[in-house]
Parts: sequence; C-alpha cells; structure tokens
Amino acid sequence: MAGELATKLTTITMDMLRTMILGILGRRKSIRVWTNRLVSLDRLWPQKVSFLLPSHHGQEEEVFKVFATVSAKLYNKEEYTKDKNNMEKDMIEDARFNTPLLVITEAFEELADLLKPRRQKRGEISRNDVVSNDGLRLDAFCSACTHVSVLFGCLGFAFKFAEMEYVSKVRDLVEASRTFDTLHNIIDLDVMNQTVKTQGSYSRNLRRVRLGLDLIRAIFEQFLMTNEYYSLKDAATKAYTQVCAPFHTWAVRTAVYAGMHTLPTRDQLLLRLNETDQSVEKNMRRYMEASRPIIEYIDKLYIDRNIKLDW
Repeated sequence: MAGELATKLTTITMDMLRTMILGILGRRKSIRVWTNRLVSLDRLWPQKVSFLLPSHHGQEEEVFKVFATVSAKLYNKEEYTKDKNNMEKDMIEDARFNTPLLVITEAFEELADLLKPRRQKRGEISRNDVVSNDGLRLDAFCSACTHVSVLFGCLGFAFKFAEMEYVSKVRDLVEASRTFDTLHNIIDLDVMNQTVKTQGSYSRNLRRVRLGLDLIRAIFEQFLMTNEYYSLKDAATKAYTQVCAPFHTWAVRTAVYAGMHTLPTRDQLLLRLNETDQSVEKNMRRYMEASRPIIEYIDKLYIDRNIKLDW
C-alpha cells in the first residue's frame, strides 16, 4: 500500500512541480501567487487527500496543503492539461526576458553609465557613490564581471582555459574589494610595491579580467558577421588571435586553437543563451557598446601611470 501510494504521488506531482519551478525562475513572482492559483484549481482537495495532512497546524501544514493540492489536481489529468499548458507557455515566454546575456548587458550598461560625465549643481550631493573621486569602485566592477563567466561556459571546451583564468582573477578582485575601494587603489598599491606585472598581483589580475571582457566583445563582433559560410569557429579564432593570443604562452595558444573544433554551432549557441536571432544581435550589440568604455577606462589607468599594455 505504501509503495503504491508513493508511486502514484510521484507520478502525479512531478509535472506540476516542474511547472512551479519554471514559474518561480521565469517570473520571480511570490510563491503565494502560485499557491493561490493552484488551490483555486480544485476545491475538493481536502476530501481527496485529507488522509495525507499532518496532525499539527502551522507553517508546515500550509506547505503540505500546497503539495496536497498539486497532487489532487494532477490526479485529474484531463481537467488540468489545458490550464497547465497555458501556464507553461506563459512562463517560458517571460523567462526569455531574463536571459544570461541580457543580465550581463544590463550590468555593464549600468557600469558604463556611471563613467559618463554628470553635471552637478553647486552644493548638490551625488546620488550614488559607485564612482568616487578616486574612480570606479572595485566592488561595483566585480559585481558586473561575475556574470560574464557563463558566456565562456556556453562556448565549451575551447575556451575552458579562458574561463578558468577569468573566474580565478575575478574571485581575487572580489576579495580585494573588501579592502580596497577603487580600481585606482589596487594599481597604485602595486606601483608603490613594484609588483604591477607580478604573478597574482591585483594589477595583473585586473589586466587579465580586462582581456576576458574584451575577448567576449570581439567574439560578439565576429559572431554578428557570421553566415552559413563563416562559422563560429572562424569568428572565435579571429577574436582570440586579436585579443588574447599575443599574451598567452605557446602551450595555451596551441590548446585553444586545437579545441576550436568543439565550439557549438550558431544555432546551438543561441539555444544555450536562450536567445533568438533577433534578440541575440540586439543584446550583443548592447554589450559591445557598454563594455567599450569600461575597457578603455581600465587601459587609461595603466597608461596614466606609464605602464605599457604589452603584457
């Protein structure tokens, strides 16, 4: 009896639980909204599953009621199918508006806006302190950069080294942001200690993160030029050769070039990014435009301190 009951409950609840998760992730609405909608689907759940309710009252019972409601409604599959399909379609459409690429794009647009000159009346206090008198805050910069690693992951094995290096450097800068306020501060420290180009220094880590941002920008630029005769492999190879290859060792370059054949196709990349041909072009162009002033800003930090960019 117990085994049969467990099997039945598992069968009739898995589909609805998947739908609930899609809704929570796609719309980010309150769980109460979904709970109320589910309860409204079947007012007879107490009679159907009352034997499952716990004996005590409180929050645990309320949670269990939701589970019981789901089970009861799914048991009547024919009645629920139409409503379920409509819910899933609506959720998936809304989820498309929160794609990884869009999240990254918006983060860098906000960061780029902070670097734009602002007119400020005498005596007026700035409404945000992300850009201080000493420049862009390190924690704000790291916050935007943490989103980018998912893009390297979508490119697969060929850019695994770039992903590992990027993630490692960003993590180190996040740690540094707990001590240092701005990008200026970490470079000035290394200049003072003569460790700008030293392995593991903040300045070197920042330089590598900057290369990662520029690599993504270059890949997007080449990707938008691709067609049926110009593959993603060609686009990524050209972008890597321009941005990162001059600063990587022979062994790393060889591994990257050898792995280019594992890159996804154009359609596969769109699927991984949850984008369409129209939306991916729009969002990629937005990232390219937003990231450019950030990259130029970082380069200027080195140039103003007479540090060459050939490393």
